[in-house]
Amino acid sequence: MPELKGSPRQGLIGAILGFFVGFAAVALFGSSAARFREVMGLNPVEVGFLVAMPALSGSLLRIPFAAWVDTSGGRKPFLVLLLLSLVGMSGLAAVVTFLYPDHLTAGYYPLLLVLALLSGCGIAVFSVGASQVAYWHPKERQGVALALFGGIGNLAPGLFSMLIPIALVTIGLAWSYIGWLGLLLAGTIAYWFLGANSWYFQLREQGMSVEEAKRVAQSKGQALFPSGSIKESLIQSAKTWRTWSLVLMYFTTFGGFVALTAWFPTYWTEFHGLSPVNAGFLTALFAILTSAVRVVGGMLSDSLREGGENTAILGLLIMMAGSLVMVNADQYEMAIPGEVLLGFGMGICNAAVFKLVPHAAPGAVGGVVGWVGGMGALGGFVIPPAMAFAVGDIGKRGYEVGFIIFIYLCLASLAMAWIFKYIEPVADGTNSEEAARMNSAKIAEVRQ
Repeated sequence: MPELKGSPRQGLIGAILGFFVGFAAVALFGSSAARFREVMGLNPVEVGFLVAMPALSGSLLRIPFAAWVDTSGGRKPFLVLLLLSLVGMSGLAAVVTFLYPDHLTAGYYPLLLVLALLSGCGIAVFSVGASQVAYWHPKERQGVALALFGGIGNLAPGLFSMLIPIALVTIGLAWSYIGWLGLLLAGTIAYWFLGANSWYFQLREQGMSVEEAKRVAQSKGQALFPSGSIKESLIQSAKTWRTWSLVLMYFTTFGGFVALTAWFPTYWTEFHGLSPVNAGFLTALFAILTSAVRVVGGMLSDSLREGGENTAILGLLIMMAGSLVMVNADQYEMAIPGEVLLGFGMGICNAAVFKLVPHAAPGAVGGVVGWVGGMGALGGFVIPPAMAFAVGDIGKRGYEVGFIIFIYLCLASLAMAWIFKYIEPVADGTNSEEAARMNSAKIAEVRQ
């Protein structure tokens, strides 16, 4: 019998630790952006790109690295992403240690962008870890395992948004980033020891044939195996408008979540004059609330008639109400309920989107997941600079006006949700409701 390492429990714990420290990069510059702006003389648009840069690599790398899991298991791609993030964080820690504040000039801005891009690689471990966890667990236990993986990992940006401002006040910027680097290093080391590929991939690495590896892995409880070509799945799913309607909805909600987690610390301090610590607590409120309410969205999607469509519409309407409040929130007492509404709407719709994935292209569920997860998360990079442009164009009031982008995104997404609901898929044998039901289990591995 070949030597096999690890267990489903161990694989889950390793993936949770790795995802937690990697996903924290969403909040990398949110609380510290003001420090860089002051010493480097950055304008609002430059600040917007700085806080958004980690989301660029964190979104675009999801697709190729998720595909890598299906060929080699999750361990190698997971470690590569965490190591790239370590390189970025090491560079940032060195910059603030040796250059901040007296020698950190505007000329170092491109270097900061590159280091932010590298640090954001850890965000992409979600797609790798979700697949790895799914391969470890049988279908009847995947839901709980993936809920733990996504739920605990999703708490990281909120917790870091709350802790970093406190650290900035007590130990300064350099030691805050050094501490962050230490935590990322500890998480990477923990994953090195705990992270393991499921039985099938271990057997394949040892030279066993595909069929024999499946047989042995099935005897030990593994139920999910890679099948088909991710390239073919991506091509097939890209040909249907339904895939791109889901991309738009996820761009609005999950991309919006990533964007605002990075943008809110600047918004609360610069526009409403709150202290960095209070701004961090309010940002944490938004991030944790959005992650928690996603469970409610999943329950609604499963229980309502046409649950995915109706839940998505409900979430987008709540989100648009929050956007309207934020556009007119010149007092922070009004902005807080607006933030809460945005969090509720985003969390509910995030869950609904993945309920709808099997109905977009049932014959290419993996491809739909790739496009939605990767391109949708790109909103975290695009939205902050767009909001910052409003500030640079019309001044301080632009912090209010910038939220108008969410009104337009909600309206466009609502239109797509209504069309998705009332236009039936073409019954071509690969895009039927029966096929959608048969494939709905396949998206369990990507539900956060």
